[in-house]
Amino acid sequence: MEAIVLAGGLGTRLRSVVDDRPKGMAEVAGRPFLAHVLDQLASSGFVSVVLAVGYRASQIREHFGARYRSIGLRYSVESEPLGTGGAIVMAMGSTKSSEVFVVNGDTFVEVDFRAMRSAHLAAHAAITIAVHAVADAGRYGGLAIDEHRIHGFLEKGRSGPGWINAGVYLMSRGLLDPRALPTRFSFESDFLVPRTHALRPLAFRTSGIFIDIGIPDDYAKAQTLLTVSGRGADGQVS
Repeated sequence: MEAIVLAGGLGTRLRSVVDDRPKGMAEVAGRPFLAHVLDQLASSGFVSVVLAVGYRASQIREHFGARYRSIGLRYSVESEPLGTGGAIVMAMGSTKSSEVFVVNGDTFVEVDFRAMRSAHLAAHAAITIAVHAVADAGRYGGLAIDEHRIHGFLEKGRSGPGWINAGVYLMSRGLLDPRALPTRFSFESDFLVPRTHALRPLAFRTSGIFIDIGIPDDYAKAQTLLTVSGRGADGQVS
């Protein structure tokens, strides 16, 4: 299996507590957050990962190098911010598989990647999105799900329980045609939202740990959550 990890964001909302490094290098339980993400990918059987980087990319490359555990690492480096969509398009050029996972580098979510791939292939889906149930979807924006398909993205600010986009995608490599897309765009708001009815994304439900370190409060929660979850200093689940 092959994945792109989006790790190029500026992390402006986290600057009050992490101001000297890219967000993925923020320490969580004594290790860079990206190490927790890569540990999960390695344990799930991934052999190739493209790190889509931008802001202070050299810090990430110098720390992780060309290999992490069983994973070969490549780097897709933005010279200027391209948005999540532009970053995926650029990084996709460094992949080879017919379908590629895309993972947010500032989010940890427990997901069975092999089962997600099996569901994606069985449904002949163009894209499958991992979804997670939360007590209050207001911060993230909820999803309207009918059976196993997503048919709507709800605006942020609507409080109450619901399913949210967990930031893990599996997409056919031909989904994004760079000739028909701008250089810089948001994958969710500029691409997915206006094409939801045509794409009919498959929803893959997840449970367990979900943590987005994008804001200081959740960054603080991650310190305990990823320790309590049983991951020691080597990233292995005990």
